[in-house]
Amino acid sequence: MAKPLSASKMLEILRAEGLTVHEVRNWRTHNRNTKGPWGPVNGVMIHHTVTSGTAASVDICYDGYSGLPGPLCHGVIDKKGQIHLVGNGRANHAGLGDSDVLRAVVDESKLPPDNEADTDGNRHFYGFECVNLGDGKDPWPEAQKEAIEKVAAAICRHHGWSERSVIGHKEWQPGKQDPRGFTMDGMRGRIAERLSGKAPKPDPEPDPKPAPKPSHEPFPGSGFFHVGRKSPVITAMGRRLVAEGCGRYESGPGPEWTEADRKSYAAWQHKLGFKGKDADGIPGKASWDKLRVPNS
Repeated sequence: MAKPLSASKMLEILRAEGLTVHEVRNWRTHNRNTKGPWGPVNGVMIHHTVTSGTAASVDICYDGYSGLPGPLCHGVIDKKGQIHLVGNGRANHAGLGDSDVLRAVVDESKLPPDNEADTDGNRHFYGFECVNLGDGKDPWPEAQKEAIEKVAAAICRHHGWSERSVIGHKEWQPGKQDPRGFTMDGMRGRIAERLSGKAPKPDPEPDPKPAPKPSHEPFPGSGFFHVGRKSPVITAMGRRLVAEGCGRYESGPGPEWTEADRKSYAAWQHKLGFKGKDADGIPGKASWDKLRVPNS
């Protein structure tokens, strides 16, 4: 439990760790502090953006989007391992998570399963988004993983935390899968070595067995579906909606989320028996799992 870093101190400790840091627009005063408390802080949370390209990823993390205003994190870590600071204070990145997980982070003990969503994570965690599509195929360059390690180590060192104060979004909030493409246990091992002064391993150990690929596209979260989002998942979803007789498209589904997608999905929700706000056209996990969207 600690007092949050000031903007100047955050910049100082990251650069002292040997990182290249960019200050984005008015990041020093950019926050969501009017919507809830910020601090005490207890740890660092790692995410992936589900986007490609540094500039576009940084912009969306700074600005946010309809329904979820920015900043969406405190910093963006690009594939070159450079840091783009986009917020200072409360940020919309963690959402509601498991109080047992927070207790384990505070105690720096083994993490329990994240099976509840009862605690405000935006208050307690620094958040860093890493530019990656999160599809299990987009590579994680060593420079980017080293930057994650350095960012987390710098913050932990300042607060007197161990590597157990660093978690992934998937370890905090039920249904999340980020970061996808490396193990958090492996990353914590790297952070521990850096904190101890030892030369870190170049790569975390791979999983002994790769996780089986799901037979259908896992639910990416309701926040994934917003105007401007482009993804093959949206195309695959649209094709399934057409196959179910719920398509409301003039020229067929495409990769960019549009009003036609929303109307088509609302028709699917109505077909399943959902009503009112539960049939607003924004996918939820129950209706998504029933749609069985093929892997893109």
